[in-house]
Amino acid sequence: MACNQPTQQTPQQVLRNVELFEWTDSITPQKITELIEHFASLKNEIDVIQDFEYGTDVSVEWLCKKNIQCFIVTFDSEKGRDAYLSHPEHKIFGDSVTPWFKNVLVVDYIIQN
Repeated sequence: MACNQPTQQTPQQVLRNVELFEWTDSITPQKITELIEHFASLKNEIDVIQDFEYGTDVSVEWLCKKNIQCFIVTFDSEKGRDAYLSHPEHKIFGDSVTPWFKNVLVVDYIIQN
């Protein structure tokens, strides 16, 4: 009887897209809620999104600006991220949220273990 040799598997690549939104001073709490709900709904519309999470800055280090929201979108690869960026639903969301940015910072990184 022959022994089964373990197969070599490449580790799963995980890409995180981190988006920091600084809202305009004129945005209302209701509008922020509407935009967050729209962003969160993309997980149901765009199948390459593996995970979505968000939160408001609660840092005690006093390095933050006011009205900062952090979003993290997880993909299984750069290819998934690229499909998300070009997806029509993402473009609709981008058009709806852009007028409400005072500043935005986007960082994509591949998890290093």
